[in-house]
Amino acid sequence: MKCASLVVALTAATAGLLGTPPAAHAATCPDIEVVFARGTTEPPGIGRTGQAFVDALRRDLGTKTVGVYAVNYPASTDFPTGVQGVVDGSTHVAATAASCPNTKLVLGGYSQGAAVVGFVTADAIPAGYAVPPGTPLPLPVAVADRVAAVALFGKPSPKFMAAIDEPAVPLGPAYANKTIDLCAGGDPICSQEGGNSAAHSMYAGNGMVQQAADYVARRL
Repeated sequence: MKCASLVVALTAATAGLLGTPPAAHAATCPDIEVVFARGTTEPPGIGRTGQAFVDALRRDLGTKTVGVYAVNYPASTDFPTGVQGVVDGSTHVAATAASCPNTKLVLGGYSQGAAVVGFVTADAIPAGYAVPPGTPLPLPVAVADRVAAVALFGKPSPKFMAAIDEPAVPLGPAYANKTIDLCAGGDPICSQEGGNSAAHSMYAGNGMVQQAADYVARRL
């Protein structure tokens, strides 16, 4: 997520995105839009945990319409490329807030995606990091106010982030009181002492997506 050469590459790769913010489809704005970042090595989309979370939220919300946006980034083991997700996620959130004034936003992420979403909420860009010009970071207060809730699953711990030479995942103060941050017992990615690697892949089926959906639904 750092270094000037990466910024140059990202600027070129996202020039079209930043020049023309993604359309929020004003004519068909949903009641709620879930912006979700998948985990490492999951195929493009919102991933297994993200889909389970959206399905549970839709059940909780009944007749309310729920749109879904998959944060566009590599989700690879080349972790610095996660900045592409921070750029894409923040740009989409800002564009949706502007184009769909009555839509409530929900941010979510799993594993590396939870780190991406954490950086989207940050109230400052970490020292030594940079993003392409025009990226709406930090997100304006008016946009933060439009985010009803944040759901994070298996967010990398400070210990894990230090091991890959990245800063700890932030959570902006504007989001702290509307975030559910879930870590399965023994998950070595999100806990300081976890040793059960299987736990990190169990969020879609261990009841935590429903716990998060219930929390988010109450905030909506």
